Amino acid sequence: MNVEQILQTKTPLPLRQRSVIHLVLVHYHVYDTLTQALKPFEVSVPQFNVLRILRGQKGEPANLSTINGRMINKMSNTTRLVDKLIAKGFVRRNICPENRRKVEIFLTDQGAESLREMDKAVAGAEATLMQHFSDQDLKDLNNLLDQIES
Repeated sequence: MNVEQILQTKTPLPLRQRSVIHLVLVHYHVYDTLTQALKPFEVSVPQFNVLRILRGQKGEPANLSTINGRMINKMSNTTRLVDKLIAKGFVRRNICPENRRKVEIFLTDQGAESLREMDKAVAGAEATLMQHFSDQDLKDLNNLLDQIES
């Protein structure tokens, strides 16, 4: 289905407008696919991102600023995301008794184990999303998308 069919318009859209709308539609499709892959774990895409950031710390703590700076979606409320992950037992928070503003966040063993399972589900979703692309297609796509960000 093309963009015009999705928008239910018979008038062809100007190319730049069509391209932006197409990117937005693809974004939501990808996000929904990842959301469905993570649904059995009762974790959102931003929560999954926090878990991956903490795993990347290799056992070292991260603070909220570090996590927020590495988030894919900068609009996320990092404190709320961390609180939800604490409630699930996936992360723990240490507050420095001498300086209550110093908060260290760690991935728990349960969080690391669950993350390994989530990785499998997300890898399957990614494979499905990208199944029609060759490696060269994906390199070309990434080169084109890099031009938007610069």
